[in-house]
Amino acid sequence: MSTDKELLELAAKAAGFWNYEFNCYEGPMSWNPLDKDGDALRLMVKCGLHIYFFLPNDDIGKPYTEVNRSIKECHDNDSYAATRHAVVRAAAEIGRKM
Repeated sequence: MSTDKELLELAAKAAGFWNYEFNCYEGPMSWNPLDKDGDALRLMVKCGLHIYFFLPNDDIGKPYTEVNRSIKECHDNDSYAATRHAVVRAAAEIGRKM
């Protein structure tokens, strides 16, 4: 299992804006799609991810990558956090394969 830092680095790589000077998690303008809805949305769009929610078990957000793989996250009463985590994990998988 990857740490949050590793997930963020791989997700940034997948989005095409990782470089050695890039710092995901420090400073006033930090990028953190694990915590920020807007950052997660931009990451999702940049990586071409799709999210599906299945009812009645709506506690699973499932972003699909371009190769039809899926990531599942249970929300534990925070569907926004689960969605952000699923987006970052899917993007990190893309970054890992680059």
